[in-house]
Amino acid sequence: MSTDSVAQSLRRARSGVGVAGAGRPPDARPKRVLSPRNVTMIALVLPSILLVLLLNAYPVLYAGVQSVRDGDLISSGDFVGLANYQTVLSDPVFWQAARFTLVFTLVGVFGSWAMGMGLALLLRRRIPAGGLFKVLLLLPWVVPVVVSATSWNWLVATPQSPLPILADALGFGRVLFLANPLLAQITVCVFKVWISFPFMMMMMGAALAAVDNNVYEAARVDGASGAQLLRTMTLPLTAKSTFISWILMTIFCVNDFPTVFLLTGGGPVNATQTLVVQAYRTVFLDFETGPGVAIAFLMTVVLVVISVVLYRSVKKVDIE
Repeated sequence: MSTDSVAQSLRRARSGVGVAGAGRPPDARPKRVLSPRNVTMIALVLPSILLVLLLNAYPVLYAGVQSVRDGDLISSGDFVGLANYQTVLSDPVFWQAARFTLVFTLVGVFGSWAMGMGLALLLRRRIPAGGLFKVLLLLPWVVPVVVSATSWNWLVATPQSPLPILADALGFGRVLFLANPLLAQITVCVFKVWISFPFMMMMMGAALAAVDNNVYEAARVDGASGAQLLRTMTLPLTAKSTFISWILMTIFCVNDFPTVFLLTGGGPVNATQTLVVQAYRTVFLDFETGPGVAIAFLMTVVLVVISVVLYRSVKKVDIE
């Protein structure tokens, strides 16, 4: 048999065709015919799919209609096109809220991630009463945010609160944490990290549990330090879970209404007002539905862009 015949036979064999020509041609694919069972399953699932689409699509479409009209909570009003978006984007209060939303999100995401990662690494070691310690660390996330916000208000809100009294005793004067714009912003961001780090701790703990300890032992035998292990092994091996947790926490922070509203209400002088709080005030307090919904749509666009960027990072980690 010649060399060309051998090569052709190998190609035919890889394609599922016998040397003598038996078998189906390479390009021939069996036709897929829906069986009665598959038709029945589709018929049973289709109403649920349509219902879910309607429940999600209708509010979005209706909100889109409201964003281009000058109505209120009672009437839809007249069509004004993109005037509501122009009004929102030219409002200094919107950009002030956007800046604080950015700061609030960055601190909430990376602050809670750093704290959660540190505690997850600590909990990998054998410590006394480790199970009880884990349960206590989950409390800020498990306790309802209303209770947590009330507790923090008791700690910092008034001159008679414990932290202002402690600051006065240490010589800093009677510090009003929620009356000063900068201190109020810091307090809100710290509060967000405090109620969010347990989620990050669980995410990072699950990612670290999937890493084989033998990898670390081998690196320690080779003389790797703790910082080198963190930089070259822990962070790369948990990168996928890290990006996923960043996506989720970004969505949580941007859409977080109760944390800010219950603690400061967006004050003082709009210093801690985020975009979601501004959208709420615009719609339900100022009764301007169009601009309020326009703010929500702008938030959605930004969230989609950030999520796509981080999701591509996840896919790159999968490829590598």
